Amino acid sequence: MVLDLKKVFLEEDEILPFACDLDLSETEIGGYHPFISPVKVKGFVRHEAGAAFFQAETEFVFCIPCDRCAEEIKKEYRYTFQHMLAPVLNDEDHDLYLQIEGYQLDVDELLRADILLELPSKYLCKPDCRGLCPKCGKNLNSGSCDCNTHQIDPRLEVLKQLID
Repeated sequence: MVLDLKKVFLEEDEILPFACDLDLSETEIGGYHPFISPVKVKGFVRHEAGAAFFQAETEFVFCIPCDRCAEEIKKEYRYTFQHMLAPVLNDEDHDLYLQIEGYQLDVDELLRADILLELPSKYLCKPDCRGLCPKCGKNLNSGSCDCNTHQIDPRLEVLKQLID
């Protein structure tokens, strides 16, 4: 969705509300397409001291395997994003404002980037997930296995032979 912000930038007290569904189903993360529902978006852009204030609330269902045990994680996320927008930037404003060329704002692209930056870098089914056994592959969250996972550092193998 592209918003025309000319009226917002030029008229005081102007507010432009918007709502849309953002389709991120083709977005790939770690070989998976985790966005199983459209991202529901609602927000507004309002005039603020010669610039524009953008706020959007997003809500979506996300489904991806746990990075440790490969169990499916299905979670609902809600994020609120805010940006200050300006039609022209000087050198000091680059960190505070987003420049909007031609008064046109691509909401889909802006929110796609915001959402991907906000998502966690590691997906865990629970904070203390024990993962999989490196030998037999059993999910250690459901109980321990009978594998002997104690390994001796190969550099110390010579010392073990001396003890034996």
